Amino acid sequence: MQTVDSDYDVQTRVTGLDELRVRRPGEACLVVIHAPVQTELGRRYVLDKPTTEVGRGRDNDIVLPSDCVSRRHARLEQRAGNLFVVDLASTNGTFINDDVHSVRERQLERGDRLKVGDTIFKYLSGSDIELQYHEIIHRMTVTDGLTDLANRKQLDTILEEEIPRARRHSRDLSLLMLDIDHFKSVNDTHGHLTGDSVLRGLAGILQRRLRPSDRLGRYGGEEFCVILPETSLPNAAKIGEELRSIVEAHAFVAEDKNIRVTISVGAGTLREGMALADLYRTADEMLYRAKRTGRNKVCS
Repeated sequence: MQTVDSDYDVQTRVTGLDELRVRRPGEACLVVIHAPVQTELGRRYVLDKPTTEVGRGRDNDIVLPSDCVSRRHARLEQRAGNLFVVDLASTNGTFINDDVHSVRERQLERGDRLKVGDTIFKYLSGSDIELQYHEIIHRMTVTDGLTDLANRKQLDTILEEEIPRARRHSRDLSLLMLDIDHFKSVNDTHGHLTGDSVLRGLAGILQRRLRPSDRLGRYGGEEFCVILPETSLPNAAKIGEELRSIVEAHAFVAEDKNIRVTISVGAGTLREGMALADLYRTADEMLYRAKRTGRNKVCS
């Protein structure tokens, strides 16, 4: 298994008391929910001026020092009590929520996600911004900001509940580990923004196939984990094969390009005496057997 270091764990940025206070009741703001630099998570930008410039250049109000961001990328404009985002002919575009096409100009609604380069913001407005902000900070401790799936910490928490439950009721509990094959080549060929789009699209595809009782999470990087309660190993492998087949047949659309990827899948099941780490390890060993023996396959 590829070692997952702390860079993949959600780390909430430590903020001072002054930053946690909104200067005026109802003042709108943007909160960073996904960023290439983990210490930026949770940073809040108060939108207290008629216009707010966003870009790579140091003269912007919100500076994003990334080569995915244009020097002058986007502008936020206050108009009659509403907030509009205007793309400034940026190279990589400005996106709202799950739209695959860049916006030219769009009004932002409360709760919208605004993506500029490799940073994603959440737009907050209204009289209860403090409550909204703290709800986001709490959600960030259990959710991956890019895919909106459970993060590694939350996967651990779910398994810590499911393992005793499976033993108590003598029920099966299986796990799938999935990894995108040759994902580095996607980033190298098409850029990290396209790679992010593929990860988000893959999360949606996997989630739609799974049952309500199954739990999907981003384990780290391009690796995903599926927790399958009351599922035997043969049935887990069958589900893994269905997921593999669906992904192979799908064309991801990013920046008007069709991107095709495949996944390798490893399946493991809870055995007598296994701890949480053992269950991960069993599925992960099968994942890497799939990769060693040709990729785009399921091993169990």
